[in-house]
Amino acid sequence: MGLFTVAQARTELIRLRPVLDELVVVRADVVELAAALTAGGPPTVLGGLPEWKAAEARLNELLTEVQQLGAELKGLAPLLIDFPADLDAVPVLLCWLEGEPELSWYHRRDLGLAGRRRLP
Repeated sequence: MGLFTVAQARTELIRLRPVLDELVVVRADVVELAAALTAGGPPTVLGGLPEWKAAEARLNELLTEVQQLGAELKGLAPLLIDFPADLDAVPVLLCWLEGEPELSWYHRRDLGLAGRRRLP
């Protein structure tokens, strides 16, 4: 996909919410299973190596699903998703960070997360 309008990015984020919610759960499962498989790691009720491999595969599927719609996945923990856009002819990224209720931020492409500003 090319550039998003603010409305399009907000619609896509709403559509993605079930995927993102599952991604957070699977991400935690992968980390817990990996810790249990590490020598001396605490046991887990989630299972062992087969469950870890399945969780890793599902995590990759979910990440691919996010990226296929044209969003840029910039962070996994916490989730950070950018939607390419133009605001007043300036290239920006509409920016959503895990835990935020909606898409309300943007930053110039060259500034990154530290340059985040509220959408007008």
